[in-house]
Amino acid sequence: MYSFNNDYSEIAHSKILELLAKYQFEQNVGYGLDYHCEKAKELIKNHFSVDVDIHFLVGGTSANKIVIDHILRPYEAVISVDSGHINVHETGAIEATGHKIITTKGINGKITPPEITSIVNEHHNEHMVMPRLVYISNSTEVGTIYTKDELAQIKKICEENNLYLFLDGARLGSALTCDDNNLTLDDIAKLTDVFYIGGTKNGALIGEAVVITNSSLKHNFRYTIKQNGGLLAKGFIVGMQFEALFTDNLYFDLARHANLCAKCLVTGLKALNIEFAFPPQTNQLFITLDNNLIKQLQEKYLFEVWTCHNDKSTIRLVTSWTTNLKKCEEFISDLQKLILKK
Repeated sequence: MYSFNNDYSEIAHSKILELLAKYQFEQNVGYGLDYHCEKAKELIKNHFSVDVDIHFLVGGTSANKIVIDHILRPYEAVISVDSGHINVHETGAIEATGHKIITTKGINGKITPPEITSIVNEHHNEHMVMPRLVYISNSTEVGTIYTKDELAQIKKICEENNLYLFLDGARLGSALTCDDNNLTLDDIAKLTDVFYIGGTKNGALIGEAVVITNSSLKHNFRYTIKQNGGLLAKGFIVGMQFEALFTDNLYFDLARHANLCAKCLVTGLKALNIEFAFPPQTNQLFITLDNNLIKQLQEKYLFEVWTCHNDKSTIRLVTSWTTNLKKCEEFISDLQKLILKK
């Protein structure tokens, strides 16, 4: 079985494992106050022209929960598209902190400024929760990306309505290195209040780097991390990984490979006139196939069935930093054979 199920199936890139092995007996200060975390922060900060605070956390769900809990007062709420990760795939983690998620439909996984304005206008007095933060992902839960203009428009609406803007970057590497992208890390820093750079889904063993750009949010963030169980005693383990990822552009090279493999799949799928459920832009592809075809493909490949219907269903194919390009070509060839057999 070859897996297109996700982009975190393997342990970690060899350069990360080499660095961890090199320093396995080194004694470090705990809780992210060590030399490796500081070095990783400096490497990341080289990409910014604005002052930022950087904190290393273990995973995406904890990063989302900690950031949102830090920003919001008990009566304040989050705005998200209904497909947003915090709404669908985090087991009510945000609600568990006492904050309501106000959802809107969005377009291809992306929120729009009119939707934000509408939600703000609907919540107009103290008998309702107060919208205070807009949550977005780049790339989105369905593999699409925000352009610089789209992000700037969302930021403008947020500023006009006294809202914070938080960008979930679990798959930020894939977003920044895809063909349609015109954003840089520096652009994102200037157009959000806080975001994170995802390592778990781009070659790291574990780890996300939270980047806080809004000065009003920087104070006492470590207290919120600790209270939420996210202050890792062996924080240097995550620091080392981002030290490796941001040396010699490894982070971006790994993401480019994932996108290259996805492009191979897209080219082959389009040649077979396969229907895409969402525009294919990054390393997550959503295609609609006959259920019989899906069943036969599952004999050889792992992938997630995203939505099920009577005759056809939508499946998700995910490529990663370690995906074998030949396996992508093989998948297309196998699918073509199955179609011809119908």
